[in-house]
Amino acid sequence: MDFSIPAESQARVGAIAEFVSAQLLPRETALLAGGFRAAEPELEELRRQVRARGWWAPAAPAELGGLGLSLLEYALVSEALGRSIFGHYVFGGQAPDAGNIEILHRLGTDEQKSRFLLPLVRGEIRSCFAMTEPETPGSNPTELRCRARRDGPDYVLDGHKWFCSGADGARFAIVMAVSAPEAPPRRRATMFLVPTDTAGFRRVRNVPVMGREGEGWLSHGEIRLEGCRVSASQRLGEEGSGFAAAQERLGPGRVHHCMRWIGICERAFELMVGRATARTIDGEARLADQPLFQATLAECRARIDAARLLVLKAAWTIDHEGFAAAAVEISLVKFFVAEVMGQVVDAALQAHGALGMSDDTPLAFYYAHERAARIYDGPDEVHKLSAGRRILKRHGR
Repeated sequence: MDFSIPAESQARVGAIAEFVSAQLLPRETALLAGGFRAAEPELEELRRQVRARGWWAPAAPAELGGLGLSLLEYALVSEALGRSIFGHYVFGGQAPDAGNIEILHRLGTDEQKSRFLLPLVRGEIRSCFAMTEPETPGSNPTELRCRARRDGPDYVLDGHKWFCSGADGARFAIVMAVSAPEAPPRRRATMFLVPTDTAGFRRVRNVPVMGREGEGWLSHGEIRLEGCRVSASQRLGEEGSGFAAAQERLGPGRVHHCMRWIGICERAFELMVGRATARTIDGEARLADQPLFQATLAECRARIDAARLLVLKAAWTIDHEGFAAAAVEISLVKFFVAEVMGQVVDAALQAHGALGMSDDTPLAFYYAHERAARIYDGPDEVHKLSAGRRILKRHGR
């Protein structure tokens, strides 16, 4: 198992990391303070610079105008981008668009690709993914209540969704709805491409997350579908294939998230070290001189490095053996890296004291928004149970 990447890719990762440090990190606090809409003009200028350097859409296939990187190569890019809250957005690799690009590329018709996929890859529009519902357990999408009723050449959608990331300002949604309620549980749901200006599609609000509603890409929308009529040509894939498609979409997406979280860990770690070495707590004694802090620092370093290796192993396995062979590794990284990120961010915030609770560093933002990493794309408990069952099966138990 070899985690090395071509020299050209390694040089690219280094150049991207330098760009993030020089162009994104110094702007981050001001961009966050003004809100996403106020930040968009500056973010668009940064996106222009990224395109000019040939770094646009690192996760997208080359035939679509992306870099066409292997999952292992992209994992290392994703870590570099994850050091900034805006990193993936500025490089055209942000969720949920990256996952939607992947599923449209794999399942979309020529018409769907022309209408939805290509503008999305180019960064001309944004999208959202509408699966989670307030009334049903997100950990079990076979229980969805949103319905898609066939009516001649159309489907009529009715349902209630929330935590649709980036719905505010999105041009279209990929909506998961039950089209065959009597079918076996994993064959009930179908995905649909729904432009957000379709009659009956309504964004109710941006759901406040720990006191912040957010806006634009940095928000999570609540959506109502009420008699929302879409053409059968907007069905994504075969009827009843929604669950399988969602699982395939989430596989690489989890690796993308995990390496972004490693980037967050490294940023929090750097901030923690910087604070501890600069902060005096008793005369000339620094926080960094305290044995208890040094022990915390060592634990964080070990956890980050272990998490990175686990994710790279998952990415390598997917690249060489496919998603099925990496099922255990994907579940392991999803819960383990999310836990490590929470521990590292918490330790960094603690080291900063009152400053950590302010918005003068990104730590409070991480603390509020990244706690959900242990819930979305499958909660920790589900991934632990899934990995445990598969491990036992591997051992014939």
